Amino acid sequence: MTIEIRDAQPADEAAWRRLWKGYLTFYKVDLPEEVTNHTWARILDPSSRVAMRVALVDGQMAGFAIHHFHDSTWALSHECYLEDLYLGETFRGKGLGRALIDDLIALAKQKGWSRLYWHTDRDNATARKLYDTYAKEDGHVRYRMALA
Repeated sequence: MTIEIRDAQPADEAAWRRLWKGYLTFYKVDLPEEVTNHTWARILDPSSRVAMRVALVDGQMAGFAIHHFHDSTWALSHECYLEDLYLGETFRGKGLGRALIDDLIALAKQKGWSRLYWHTDRDNATARKLYDTYAKEDGHVRYRMALA
């Protein structure tokens, strides 16, 4: 199994949309197509703070981590919010979620961002098992990690 993690590219759109649909189904969310289109456009726009890292397994998109950075009132440098992390069902349990988070940690450190944080549903036991290895939940099911 060859794993590659990289920034999203225009050619990734169809594969991302398939995974995005699975992600929305998992969270029982129905978004208007215009929101999905706008999200994709922002991911590719170099002036947008929204970005996406993709995990490829043997050349096939297996998952994604959509994130953005923002100013903080709690630190002097930017913080990174991991907004959406998702793996296709056949790729779960293979360490790809951890690989995407580790990749994002490395990216955030490289950019000098002070924290990485994310949220998940309280009942998402599978994801929380992974997330709890990185940071303690703070009662809001929000994970925050000091990076600097």
